[in-house]
Amino acid sequence: MAEELRENIARKPPMHTFSTVMLLLLLASLTGVARADVPTTDVWQQAVENGRQAAEALRRCHRYVVGWLDHADPETGLIPRNLQKDRDIWNGKDSAADNYPFMVLTCALTDREMFEGRMLEMLRTEEKLTSRLDNLVDPYSFSKHDFYHDDADLDRMIFESSEYVKDGLMPITEWLGPSPWSDRMVGIIHSILEHAPVNTPGGRLPSDNVEVNGEMMQTLSRLYFMQADEKYLDAACRIADYYLLGNQHPTRDMKALRLRDHGCELISGLTEVYVACNFARPANKRAYQQPLHEMLDRILEVGVNADGQMYDVINPRSGKVLKKRLSDTWGYNYNGYYAVYLVDGTKSYQKAVCHALSMLNAHSRDYQKDSDSIADSVEGAINLLNREHDESAVNWVDHEIGRMFAIQRPDGVIEGWHGDGNFARTAILYALMKQQGVTLQPWRDDVTLGAVRQDGELFITLFSQQPWHGRIVFDQPRHKTYLHLPRDYPRINQFPEWFTIDSNTEYSVTIDKEKSTCHGDTLIAGLEVDLPSGKRRTIRIQP
Repeated sequence: MAEELRENIARKPPMHTFSTVMLLLLLASLTGVARADVPTTDVWQQAVENGRQAAEALRRCHRYVVGWLDHADPETGLIPRNLQKDRDIWNGKDSAADNYPFMVLTCALTDREMFEGRMLEMLRTEEKLTSRLDNLVDPYSFSKHDFYHDDADLDRMIFESSEYVKDGLMPITEWLGPSPWSDRMVGIIHSILEHAPVNTPGGRLPSDNVEVNGEMMQTLSRLYFMQADEKYLDAACRIADYYLLGNQHPTRDMKALRLRDHGCELISGLTEVYVACNFARPANKRAYQQPLHEMLDRILEVGVNADGQMYDVINPRSGKVLKKRLSDTWGYNYNGYYAVYLVDGTKSYQKAVCHALSMLNAHSRDYQKDSDSIADSVEGAINLLNREHDESAVNWVDHEIGRMFAIQRPDGVIEGWHGDGNFARTAILYALMKQQGVTLQPWRDDVTLGAVRQDGELFITLFSQQPWHGRIVFDQPRHKTYLHLPRDYPRINQFPEWFTIDSNTEYSVTIDKEKSTCHGDTLIAGLEVDLPSGKRRTIRIQP
């Protein structure tokens, strides 16, 4: 019908002005745009609201860092594991994996001086004090000035180290790319592989723990592309062989499969290896295809309720739900489904993701109670919304974020344990969604930036009560430039790409009414902007 209207406008003689306008408006409503060169008022209004939401998220992240640093050990500068108990230790699986990395990322966005100073100092201190066997980490006691445990237990150190890598150092690397933190990650991975203690017919594995092996498959699959080194994919495939081609198949052989944290990592790990083999080792992919799809299909058959939410624990062999509480990490599992859909075109997996998103607002409001559970659930939704937009799910995210924010204490601390870092992680994800990946340098808590993407263009609003001068920094396809991934598949602990800039492309940049041309690499480095007091600027980016 829209095409027919265009033809009628082109061939008919001039009509009454009012009739012409009405016909054009009808055409616009059918095609979804008003005019190619004039954004609708709603776009700018939405950008303003997005800016308000993003600013609150980043302010809360900054307060969280300040609040936790008030409790840092005065001698080492490291933060304790928790504030209610274990105040005497820093450890890899909690302090380093769940809390510290999101202080680093918060400071990268909001406080570059602290990022380049205290955050980097904490990394150097942690590396010096907690590396016990080569690069393997072990808990450190502030009062003992030594390791907390007298014995050097290899399984414990591998678990602590694997958690630190997957939950802490990998998300930092996903956002920052190569850095001292990625160097630390590579060093730890080398030590885990060097000391891998579990002998199997296919070679040595890091652990017989599904969480560790799942985490390692995720990290190794990404490192293979990032480092262009076959040994990483060799190690990842050894683990995948163990679960998919041996007698440890997750749904055929296991009597209990955890779909929540501390078990769901296996599902994501296997799908990441599968995606890597799709591009790098077709023979391995062919061998994995049937058992992997069998696992995914069985989980959808017995592990998911009518709303698309996953249970905590199931017996995949009998089909019995062993723990009916709904998993807060449902989105982590669906990352794997969507990744397999991208490489295999399995429509049922895409449909499962879309169904879960579509049911959130009607059936999953207020379900998760504590900050960490809300954060994990919202994180999963944001990652999937980056691929499949659902306005009702966006509304759910806004609602749940408000609930999470309300838990934060006046001093900036959230609940006083290592899971507080997940609050900041998800708040950062939320802010980047509302800003379409665009950030401010220097950040200031009274400056708001909101963005909306429409029809391949980006609409940005900037506002501050006081004069501000700085750069608005645009995102790039980090999966290519940092990790060298062949495709941006959804994965745990990533920061989704929203509006990304091609460094080799020219862009039209309109600031208020002044139009200019800017090269992509300049936008990635940062567009210089002056923001007068009380003045709202509008910025439009067109390839």
